[in-house]
Amino acid sequence: MSPVHRIAVVAFDAISPFHLSVPCVVFGDEGAREQGYLVEVCAVERGSLRTTAGFELQVVHGLEALARADTVIVPSWRHADDAPPAELLEALRVAHARGATLVGLCLGAYVLAATGLLDGRCATTHWAWVTHFKERHPAVSVDADVLYLDDDNLLTSAGTAAALDCCLYLLRKQWGADVANRVARRLVMSPHRQGGQAQYIEQPMPVRPLDTRLGELLDWARGSLHLPHSLDSLADRVVMSRRTFTRHFRQHTGMTVGRWLLAERVALTQRLLETTDQPVDRIAALAGFGSPASLRQHFSKALGVSPRQYRGTFRGQR
Repeated sequence: MSPVHRIAVVAFDAISPFHLSVPCVVFGDEGAREQGYLVEVCAVERGSLRTTAGFELQVVHGLEALARADTVIVPSWRHADDAPPAELLEALRVAHARGATLVGLCLGAYVLAATGLLDGRCATTHWAWVTHFKERHPAVSVDADVLYLDDDNLLTSAGTAAALDCCLYLLRKQWGADVANRVARRLVMSPHRQGGQAQYIEQPMPVRPLDTRLGELLDWARGSLHLPHSLDSLADRVVMSRRTFTRHFRQHTGMTVGRWLLAERVALTQRLLETTDQPVDRIAALAGFGSPASLRQHFSKALGVSPRQYRGTFRGQR
């Protein structure tokens, strides 16, 4: 039986029920519970809390939940200009000092930044608040072009749906692709969104047959990453000019073809390192990197560790 991994989710007065539900539904899923996750919703203010949907919550746990948590998640915040309570900030600092992972989803990034723990680190938040966040916390390096960021167990995410991606990323980081994918399937969502994907696409395409064609193309490309895909070969497959395909691909994914292919190949490499004993040279071929040297270069740049270190660390954690 897996050891208990306690997750404290910080609620507050006037919370959005959706934001609160995101970590609860991911880590409270049957597949996550099988890995030992135990979710405790807590708050500075015990008892009845209002929600933005008009109903109230009854919260049993106070901030003592942070003292026993392995992961602490702040699922949002009331408002970017609303200073978090000093006792919450101190409890977060203490939790981090003893090794807990801290997560700020959407405007929850403001709460993590208010602790000072993000100073000199990279973070993200909802695209609409990036300029305000930079002004409020100039010591934090903000990246508005990603869904979520992990800077040494301090995680931040963009808004709403990106919070689901961030929680699935954390689940995958701790227990691997198979567990995260099973949970994603039960939530009827894609497990494929990488953290580096753009969180805001200026001109989303209307729903039409072209969306289906591109979606089918992406699924086919994911299943054939060993092939030498290129912008031209993918454009030819959907019978588009290079220029038209480039425009529609970016509108559909928020990424260039090259960046998308690299992210998918790194993700496949992670899965193969986690779930197989294939040597790196074989994985390089299966993931379409061409050579072990190319795999090691791109993998290390993306994740900060070598494939061998990743496999050893992942299996050591298991």
